[in-house]
Amino acid sequence: MTASIKFIATDMDGTLLCEKKQLPSDFYDVFNQLQQKNVLFAAASGRQYQSLVNTFAPIKDEMIFIAENGTLVMHQGKELYSSTIPTNEIHDILKAVKQVQGCDIVLCGKNAAHTEATSEQALDEIRKYYHNLKLVEDLLAVDDEFIKVAVLNFNGTEEHVYPVLSPQFGDTHQVVVSAKIWLDLMDKNASKGAAIKHLQQVFDFTFEQSMSFGDFFNDIEMLRETYHSYAMANAHPEIKKLARFEAPSNNEQGVMTVIKNSVL
Repeated sequence: MTASIKFIATDMDGTLLCEKKQLPSDFYDVFNQLQQKNVLFAAASGRQYQSLVNTFAPIKDEMIFIAENGTLVMHQGKELYSSTIPTNEIHDILKAVKQVQGCDIVLCGKNAAHTEATSEQALDEIRKYYHNLKLVEDLLAVDDEFIKVAVLNFNGTEEHVYPVLSPQFGDTHQVVVSAKIWLDLMDKNASKGAAIKHLQQVFDFTFEQSMSFGDFFNDIEMLRETYHSYAMANAHPEIKKLARFEAPSNNEQGVMTVIKNSVL
């Protein structure tokens, strides 16, 4: 029984959601019990804010959204924190990514996500995570406050995209493989962990009172900023080495199992 927990953050895909992209069957019951104990609950995801709001529509004003891998944090419809990238840097990134074979790009702004993608396969995948999506002819012409560039490559980003982009932008930006076919480029200091450090100050909870769940490289900083850090049984092997504890897999509703056994 971990009675001191005041904050729980969970990744979405591969973590809270099963492979069918569904919430655990008892999620809302568990959430209500957390509310009664005054435990803050955050969805921490590479997904767009609007996608997260739609997923948690019944409780959207009662939880925290750490969206776009920590570059935008929202609570009750208000921005608590953001980490933007200047337009000139965005243009450099876009031009570099376009040189990598087999990539589709999602340019993530505070107002919307934008893509030049035209194939149905790519658009189907992109729309899973970006519900407010605009199809454009030229990403370089988009006007927005930019928080992230997401790269989709069906051949695998760890093998085919990261080795190309990390040497170019790794010193100046955060370049992170966020899933088998996704990679994100963000501000150098942006991460789910940086967002949680900010929330610890805003809501007055500590490292020791924090719990998190993740499965992939974009969860590393989040796991480091929470003492009760859990890698899912289905997590990348490197994430399992980093986390203090292991939760059952996402298809076994592992997040809910841990919360029920150790927090409620």
